[in-house]
Amino acid sequence: MDKKWRTAISWHFDHEAYVRGYKLADLIGNLSFTEAIFLVLKGELPTERERKVLDAIFVSLVEHSIAPPSVIAARAVASGGNSLHVGVGAGILAFGESHGGALEGAMRFLQENADRDPETVVNKFFSEGKRIPGYGHRYYKKYDPRSLKIMEIAEKEGFYGKYCEFAGKVEKSIEKIKGKRLVLNVDGAIAAVVSEMGFDWRLGKGFFIIGRTAGLVAHVYEELTMEKPFSKRLDEEKEVEYLGLSPRELPERFRRKD
Repeated sequence: MDKKWRTAISWHFDHEAYVRGYKLADLIGNLSFTEAIFLVLKGELPTERERKVLDAIFVSLVEHSIAPPSVIAARAVASGGNSLHVGVGAGILAFGESHGGALEGAMRFLQENADRDPETVVNKFFSEGKRIPGYGHRYYKKYDPRSLKIMEIAEKEGFYGKYCEFAGKVEKSIEKIKGKRLVLNVDGAIAAVVSEMGFDWRLGKGFFIIGRTAGLVAHVYEELTMEKPFSKRLDEEKEVEYLGLSPRELPERFRRKD
């Protein structure tokens, strides 16, 4: 007998769709989008406090300018004559370790080290030449305003525990050891808070995908409605530095006679 696929997320009973045991028709109009996301990810309905915190997290991720690789990729692909879903898909595929992926790494870092001495952990990472995910930002040097807001909401709603405390201590340890401030960025703050909420680190990229996809949809729609096709291309003369060989002749022995 072939091994069956397995799922605990949804099923049909008597031709009715159920999600985590609840009839989908009952969820429609009663659950907010954030509450529905919590349900499918966690398996249970959120408390009001959990909803508020997760809602704030998704809002913090929804958009962060036209400059990130995902937006560049999404708009460039749409500019090539593709439909909205193809452009958005390209944007999602651009998420990586330097853009979006840090959330997963930060969650894993916190969940594996939160019971240890932060300064010892930081020293070990740096001695091994490893970067600590969730710290540092290209623009924010004193603090990441998104992180402050998320931590403020988390504390107010009762989700400021050992992971959040450890994240703050790591920030101080980094500055002490390196002599340079690397702020707890939005990925690090979210990682700490969702860890407090009991989410596994392997869901890290998922939170970023869910939050940022709405922004990508907006960017691709704007590209399709405001720009001409093939508008996203480089001006070779102004934007590209050529480092290759000067023009040269193909050797005679490679020129086909037939």
